[in-house]
Amino acid sequence: MKKNILFGVLLFGAVGAFFSGSALVFFNNSHQANVLEAIKGFLKGFSDPGADQDWGILGSSGLKADRPAEEISLYKPAIDYEEAVVRAIEKSEPSVVSIVVSKDLPVIEQCPNDPFGNLPPEFKDFFGGFNFNFSQPCQKGTAKQEIGGGSGFIVSADGLVVTNKHVVYDAKAEYTVLTNDGEKHPAKVLASDPVQDLAILKIDAAGLKAVVLGDSDGVKLGQTAIAIGNSLGEFRNTVSAGVISGLARTITASSGNFGSETISGAFQTDAAINPGNSGGPLLNLRGEVIGINTAMASGAQSIGFAIPINSVKRAIDSVKKTGEIKTPFIGVRYMTVTKEISEKEKLEFQYGALLRGSEDGPAVIDDSPAAQAGLQAEDVVLEVNGRKIDGNHSLLAEIQRFNVGDAVDLKVWRSGKILNLKLILEERPQE
Repeated sequence: MKKNILFGVLLFGAVGAFFSGSALVFFNNSHQANVLEAIKGFLKGFSDPGADQDWGILGSSGLKADRPAEEISLYKPAIDYEEAVVRAIEKSEPSVVSIVVSKDLPVIEQCPNDPFGNLPPEFKDFFGGFNFNFSQPCQKGTAKQEIGGGSGFIVSADGLVVTNKHVVYDAKAEYTVLTNDGEKHPAKVLASDPVQDLAILKIDAAGLKAVVLGDSDGVKLGQTAIAIGNSLGEFRNTVSAGVISGLARTITASSGNFGSETISGAFQTDAAINPGNSGGPLLNLRGEVIGINTAMASGAQSIGFAIPINSVKRAIDSVKKTGEIKTPFIGVRYMTVTKEISEKEKLEFQYGALLRGSEDGPAVIDDSPAAQAGLQAEDVVLEVNGRKIDGNHSLLAEIQRFNVGDAVDLKVWRSGKILNLKLILEERPQE
């Protein structure tokens, strides 16, 4: 009570000074009335704390603002963001699966062993009377053991599951899909992409909830990214959130016995991608899958990579139609033109794909679609269907946007001249 009285005295003193000071700003009668009404409402709160109060929100002119306070709350955007993240996770979580890798491995035990067993009898007598307990490792049959794991997501109600190729690379292993409701399903690897770190599995089930596939071509730098996966192969449906921190990355990823693979056009994200997250979905705030989590940068914090979902869509459609992943192929070797390469090679452009052979083979493979279209070594492919080839859009990534049998238009620079060539994509031959 004493605090209220003291505060009231100070307030009245301030109000008196406000209206009497010769150096203060003067208001017209209407402004004074608004200020007085606000002060009356404020004071009413001290005399009757339980009374309804409308102190108003004073704008820069001293007038009451039209918007209620809750509309300009600083915390509401944060709450909306959190709710969007939660809704996105709830929408996709039932479709995220864990993949368990099992294999028959030898059971090794310690078996009794007599190191003197092969000696002649006359020599064994020298060792008589001693109780030596020797043993050595020996195999006692085999047993099914878990040797690894990863993540995946359901893309059809009848049991198609997308994951990384490096998760299911071992042809001698067995794979089990563990769905979000705890059900276990033996899984068969239907197809592996020869170019991308992508594989499609099949489980015998029906009525499954499939994820919603988004449009990765519309992904922007800085937009929210949410990763879900079987972190460390132990913590199912672990969620991490961040942003898209890079676009169109080209990386070389490796994984144990799988070897290494170059991935083009990948998204970079600071949403944590840990071992075991491989094959899980990368989501936007609408709960749509925009990528498949693939790799993390060694020695760095929160730098992970995901394959854009649009290229995965084509693989899914190919499996549904043909039972395998058919990858488009043009048959060239090239280097992406940069400013440095352009200056060194005295090119007229600082972008494009310079067709050049290497120790692995010629620039243009005989009888390939590129050869049939008339491409030659030292040509620079500038555009594919009107899209420039540069550091953010490699020739390989652009070709992967199409299907086998599609016709694409190429803009090509050759010895100072611009050529327009048409090329028919063929299926990549089996290696």
